[in-house]
Amino acid sequence: MSSKKQGKLIVFSAPSGSGKTTIVRHLLAQKELNLEFSVSATSREKRGTEVDEKDYYFLSSDAFKQHIKADDFLEWEEVYRDNFYGTLKSEVERIWALGKHVIFDIDVSGGLRIKRKFPEQTLAIFVKPPSIDELKIRLKKRQTETQDKINMRVAKASQNLLLLHFLIVSLRMMFWK
Repeated sequence: MSSKKQGKLIVFSAPSGSGKTTIVRHLLAQKELNLEFSVSATSREKRGTEVDEKDYYFLSSDAFKQHIKADDFLEWEEVYRDNFYGTLKSEVERIWALGKHVIFDIDVSGGLRIKRKFPEQTLAIFVKPPSIDELKIRLKKRQTETQDKINMRVAKASQNLLLLHFLIVSLRMMFWK
């Protein structure tokens, strides 16, 4: 990545339906924070009123894989089968060139990868849902996905919560021996 002046990286991660997007939108409205939203790339289909280059950079699966081969991503993952998500390096560089800090709304694994690459610049925040049952209710209310997709998201959320528990236990063992 470019050696130009780099701002901070603020990563919000959470299972779908946890409320991270609501938090990110609120923070973006606080102009004094000097934040800019990092638009992620994805190979999934657009939903509803989503807009290319605003909500996501919508790429074909082949185009996404070409970007992977070209090392164009800061982080990427096949979050669900045949659905790739990632952060283009050019997106972060674009925001830094504006003199702003980058705010992300991304998957837990992607957030951890960014934190590993930029440990001093990154604030990683995990938004924990009230419960798995509440998460199911929120996802169903959206009416944007099939029951199979909802089940996949709930399973992923359960994995994320187990990872969070593991990290908390590991931190306690490190700091409170």
